[in-house]
Amino acid sequence: MLALANATLTQVAAQDLFEGLTRIGDTVLVLGHRLSEWCGRAPALEEDIALANVALDLIGQTQLWLGLAAEVEGEGRTADQLAFLRDAYDFRNLLLVERPNVDYGHTLMRQFLFDAYHHAFLTEVCTSSEPRVAEIARKSVKESAYHLERSADLVIRLGDGTHESRRRMQAALDTLWPYTGEMFVGDDTDARLSALGVLPDPASLREVWDRTVAEVLGKAMLAAPESRFAHKGGRRGVHTEHLGTLLAEMQFLQRAYPGATW
Repeated sequence: MLALANATLTQVAAQDLFEGLTRIGDTVLVLGHRLSEWCGRAPALEEDIALANVALDLIGQTQLWLGLAAEVEGEGRTADQLAFLRDAYDFRNLLLVERPNVDYGHTLMRQFLFDAYHHAFLTEVCTSSEPRVAEIARKSVKESAYHLERSADLVIRLGDGTHESRRRMQAALDTLWPYTGEMFVGDDTDARLSALGVLPDPASLREVWDRTVAEVLGKAMLAAPESRFAHKGGRRGVHTEHLGTLLAEMQFLQRAYPGATW
């Protein structure tokens, strides 16, 4: 078991920390893989490179979060084993990030809705009471700021663009909106980690996210749905069929050639 810096973290709290870390790591891993699916297929060379770079940023963050999770777990597993040798019901990612790419506009809208949350989340985690957690957040928050700036700018340009680009962006927003509420729904694990100052209460991030999203959608001439209905379950291992398909591709090499290394 990792010797955690905060003496208040008991064995139970360490189990909560493992859960919290996999929720973060799994989310950026799955989204990073989704974005990598655009490699060689994006509508322009510049976007092909940009999407691949964002994917690499997220997968780099995954290595840090899942690497720490493996240490906290203390069972000898590595970040790679957590990524490639768990089944869908063991993943704790947000449902939003496992949604298919559909088209370029759908991908950008999904990215923006996540980026607005991710940047707010990492900003809070920079002051975590657990130094290792805070250190990873401080390394990641600069990347998240760029991701948010980029996705927001493109949502505005496409939303306030042609009739067709606006139609596609609005359709994407309408489809993805019910998956955003899960980002702000906490459970007992969140409550315990928040009480220790390790990770923020998910509900506390809603105001910042609402403000950021409202500002960008206003400039993009897009209308946010009024419904607050939220699909949820991903953070406790209940997923859509899309995650299974994604993992079948992402994990193929390690499953076909167990123990393969580079």
